[in-house]
Amino acid sequence: QVQLQESGPGLVNPSQTLSLTCTVSGGSITTPHYYWSWIRQPPGKGLEWMGVIAYTGNTAYSPSLKSRISISWDTSKNQFTLQLSSVTTEDTAVYYCVRGTGWNGMWTYGMDYWGQGTQVTVSS
Repeated sequence: QVQLQESGPGLVNPSQTLSLTCTVSGGSITTPHYYWSWIRQPPGKGLEWMGVIAYTGNTAYSPSLKSRISISWDTSKNQFTLQLSSVTTEDTAVYYCVRGTGWNGMWTYGMDYWGQGTQVTVSS
């Protein structure tokens, strides 16, 4: 059974960098052909796909976030990490790490395992 667990600060100051880590258990993040994404949900809004790191280590990002986002991994710890710079209150959301089974060149699909989500609030 694959499990994903988000971790990181729940409160970030405006203009700072948000950093979250997803720890995966029950399967390796380098196993073909899985895609490891970050998805968020602002209060009162729908889900927003943010970006992905593939089992190859290749990354792709939402065009709306591309200038501020970075996803990396530590295969020795079976973790992948989200960094989002220059945050504003608009970045307040529940952040999820998710496993997907496919990539269509624009976003991942076939989301079969989700973390429980972690609330991040941007506020001074």
